[in-house]
Amino acid sequence: MDIKLIRKLIALMQESEITEFRYKDGDLYISLRKGQPQTSSVQSKPAVEKEIGKTDEERELVEIKSPMVGTFYRSPSPGAPPYVEEGQSVKKGDVLCIIEAMKIMNEIEAEFPCIIKKVMVKNAQRVEYGTTLFLAKRT
Repeated sequence: MDIKLIRKLIALMQESEITEFRYKDGDLYISLRKGQPQTSSVQSKPAVEKEIGKTDEERELVEIKSPMVGTFYRSPSPGAPPYVEEGQSVKKGDVLCIIEAMKIMNEIEAEFPCIIKKVMVKNAQRVEYGTTLFLAKRT
């Protein structure tokens, strides 16, 4: 999928009197609508099929997402042990990781007690707002 194409489509819609646009090419479906709170929607069949193929345990997992853009760090400093490991139980308020944004180290804390099932991001990887950092199971 070409994000530049989608941006062009959005710009063209904003400049014109068109209020709705739909496009389908194989499994790709794009629907744009002006005047609604949600202005665009992109949907792909493979993502839906992956959801259907999940096990019961996978459906119970909660995504812990990045609240900001920055660089993800698993530990407080190079050479220090990670804040959390896969399989570890954490309490509400425990530090899970750090996200560095504009030279500021932001500690990301658990919002609920859980078991960290999977670390989804590599250390020192750049993350965007909404990037899934961890998969966890509530306890």
